[in-house]
Amino acid sequence: MADLIQPRVLKGFRDILPAGEIQRAGLMEKITKVYRSYGFVPIDTPVLEYSEILLRKSNGETEKQVFRFLDNGKRDVALRFDLTVPFARFTAEHESELYFPFKRYHLAKVWRGEKPQAGRYREFVQCDIDTVGSDSAAADFEILSIMRAALAEIGVTDITIHVNHRGIFNRFLSKIGVSEKSEDILRSVDKLAKVGEEEVKKELLEYTASEEKALLILKYIKGSSDFESTLNMIEEMAGGADSDSKRMREIWGMMKAAGIEATYVLDPAITRGLDYYTGVVYETFLNKLPSIGSVCSGGRYDNLAGLYTKTKLPGVGASIGLDRLIAGLEQLGIISSKGSYLDAEIYCMDASLSVHYQGVAAKLREKGVNVEVFPEAKKMGQQYAVTDAKSIPWGILIGTNEAQKNVLTLKKLATREQFTDLTVEQAAEKILAEK
Repeated sequence: MADLIQPRVLKGFRDILPAGEIQRAGLMEKITKVYRSYGFVPIDTPVLEYSEILLRKSNGETEKQVFRFLDNGKRDVALRFDLTVPFARFTAEHESELYFPFKRYHLAKVWRGEKPQAGRYREFVQCDIDTVGSDSAAADFEILSIMRAALAEIGVTDITIHVNHRGIFNRFLSKIGVSEKSEDILRSVDKLAKVGEEEVKKELLEYTASEEKALLILKYIKGSSDFESTLNMIEEMAGGADSDSKRMREIWGMMKAAGIEATYVLDPAITRGLDYYTGVVYETFLNKLPSIGSVCSGGRYDNLAGLYTKTKLPGVGASIGLDRLIAGLEQLGIISSKGSYLDAEIYCMDASLSVHYQGVAAKLREKGVNVEVFPEAKKMGQQYAVTDAKSIPWGILIGTNEAQKNVLTLKKLATREQFTDLTVEQAAEKILAEK
């Protein structure tokens, strides 16, 4: 007999068992519901793209994370590392078939060859929304509003969304004479929460060759006491009012008008590492677990689609990192898993009643109950063990006497409470009432 191959998956990848996939699917359904309610429509794109498509507007760090190879036709291809760059390509390629502003959502897997850690994998799901064809505060605000609404739909309300504007920061860097190092400085500042102020200061000294300028940048990114005070401060440090700071004031006004301003803070240290962002940027943190990092982020990328088309197609979007979000919610005990979608299990107490069991199951399904029949007359302890593993709330017991009378016993499995001599209609009513 040939040696067996050891079953295993690549580092940073994983199998997901039914309980985990049910959990993910449920969250994705709720997120999709919110996206649709704001008028967004679904699209799909290939997981493989030409490398030049994905990497033309990226920095060296992004390139290191991409899974890139030559295919059998010697084409230079790569797995998508996010859903935004493929969307920019999609928009340019199908420009004549779309209407603008075009609002899409896309929930799918992406791949990055970064170091695996808690809540961070090399293969993971992103839940994206983007609007292209509108450079307006309304489009920016809508994305920020959806981020809050989508998380609230899945029961996540104790969050803070950190907002900033790259344009104001770029003006500030230009004013102090370090604009030629802006990309390096932006990436350094973006690491403030991860590596701390001293480490960022060291990097800033290296890029600016000036302690005075490094300290000015640190002052800028620390901000002030509240949204408006911080906006006033960074606006002044950048040389006064301009379209970027006016945009932030308009967005802030919309937040207050909607009554959701308490969720948002203006954080000048948020810059987003990817260099295609040009305007408003944002990251979302779980207040009780900030260490896990941002669970939803994004921003405005006015020039990204311009890599593939001469038409100016300004865009803004956000992405929920589903796997990291789940890891955080599990740590906080906010979500629990279940092993199936079933409401009830009809136990096989007597193999000779198998036909009757199937008839009862069909009638219950007609009433809207998710139910299955245990296929074999195994010991009841074994049947209970299976339904317990599937997290099924109700058990249905039908013996010979009950079958003759066309009734059943309904058992609430969590409490062992039983309801006897129920008709199918009565059982369905009770199951659905507690669903």
